[in-house]
Amino acid sequence: MVKAPRGFRHRTRKLLRKHVRERGAIPSLSLLMYEYKPGDKVYIVINPSVMKGMPHRRYHGKVGVVVGKRGKSYEVEVRVGSKIKRLFIRSEHLRPTPETRQRLEEEFKKALQELRKS
Repeated sequence: MVKAPRGFRHRTRKLLRKHVRERGAIPSLSLLMYEYKPGDKVYIVINPSVMKGMPHRRYHGKVGVVVGKRGKSYEVEVRVGSKIKRLFIRSEHLRPTPETRQRLEEEFKKALQELRKS
């Protein structure tokens, strides 16, 4: 018997699947526009159409804390059991938690008010 290959995306047939109308390489622009700051909590939700900066499938659905930014990616700390793992994930695979989304919306409203004043 031949040993089964164990690539980076093995056992992800149902996990990394999109609905028919959601297929395509371009993720929604609103998710890419978010600027996360250190301390923000984020959900790790893998976008299968974007390979760059994709975390391993074991982190799909986990909640992490943004530590910093490296190039186009973010450093995210995730607790796995008793360990804390540090991942480098692009923004296509991150979603803001409700409290982070609220902070981002407030900052956006303040920026709009400043633009209207000037």
